[in-house]
Amino acid sequence: MNLLLISFKYLIAKPLSSFLNILILSLGIAIIILLLLVSKQFEGELSKNSKGLDLVVGAKGSPMQLVLCNIFHIDFPTGNIPLPEAEKLAKNPMVKKAIPLALGDSYESFRIVGTNHKYPEHYEVELSKGGIWEHEMEVTVGSSVARKLNLKIGDSFNSAHGMGNAVGHEHENSPFVVKGIFKPSGSVIDNLILTNIQSIWAVHEHKEEEENENGENHDDHEHHHETNENEFSATGLPLGDEDEEITSLLIKFKSPMAAITMPRIINENTEMQAASPAFEITRLFSLLGVGIDIMEGFAYLMIFIAILSIFIALYNALKERKYDLAIMRSLGSSKSKLFVLVIIEGILITLLSAIVGLMLGHGVVVSIGYFLEDGQKTGITGLIFLPEEILIVLGAIFIGIITAFIPAIQAYKTDISKILAQG
Repeated sequence: MNLLLISFKYLIAKPLSSFLNILILSLGIAIIILLLLVSKQFEGELSKNSKGLDLVVGAKGSPMQLVLCNIFHIDFPTGNIPLPEAEKLAKNPMVKKAIPLALGDSYESFRIVGTNHKYPEHYEVELSKGGIWEHEMEVTVGSSVARKLNLKIGDSFNSAHGMGNAVGHEHENSPFVVKGIFKPSGSVIDNLILTNIQSIWAVHEHKEEEENENGENHDDHEHHHETNENEFSATGLPLGDEDEEITSLLIKFKSPMAAITMPRIINENTEMQAASPAFEITRLFSLLGVGIDIMEGFAYLMIFIAILSIFIALYNALKERKYDLAIMRSLGSSKSKLFVLVIIEGILITLLSAIVGLMLGHGVVVSIGYFLEDGQKTGITGLIFLPEEILIVLGAIFIGIITAFIPAIQAYKTDISKILAQG
């Protein structure tokens, strides 16, 4: 006698009841899977991209905005800081490494970042094709940028001021040329277009000249290509006039003590602002944690309702099948087989719910990464399987056993003679 087949036939005998039970439980599991995938990957992305960076220094404003913009590139700059002030800070004996960033422009919603070669070196990104930028108006693009925009070595494009829905003026007379393409690294650089800071200055200087000429097309950017990556000071910051500005500095200190004292000194004694990536990430997760806890609570409520529903369905089904069970007993089935039969039915419902829940949870995350622009740039994907998901499946099986236990006991205690006499 195939108990698994009999249990399955019992389930499909009442398709609506079985469907509703599976749907409620699978939705609860799907929410948990969704939260698990997003939170784990988001936390991993934040930790990976901020690793090795002790401080972000930029214009005064929101510290969290400063970190989100300059490390994760998912917000707008708080403003710019004077190049001389940044150079002075980079020369501080406590600073081990200072990476300058100049932001403001984008191409097809991908941010263009002016920086130096220390930036890709920090994330240990390797080249896939071509070379790294050397002269002005040359760019090296991240793997995701190249793939999604179909960029190849030698291609040129015009940048636009702003990001996303806030894109403004397009710099038509200052084209960038693709010099190289990075290999996929799983870091934020996959979604960036990198060039030197002089290129960012040159583009905006050219825009100002066009505005001063009252719209005349005065092309004078040829001299921009004469500068190269070597035109940096000993600190790694670009050489420029005193009125030049950059967006931020990413700093790594020589000792942990500097990370404690320097932020206070910068915030109190300069016009700049210092923000700790570690502190702001912790604060961000504490803010997100409230929403995650609410959604988890809702998911567990749905699971509880599903467990109760499955228990009631199995208990009522047992009453309806008591004559069938008595016949099975009279044909030679033992009490233990009837017990196992009901347990298998409970496991089947919860196991099917777990499988559907896993598929729904992963499907939603895949959709987020595929259809939403911000989802694509965060690197969150539904095409991975976390170890915790095994525990969820095992937990579903355990729920099936617990839910079916009382009905299974009732089946075990079936009185053959009494039921057949009633029939």
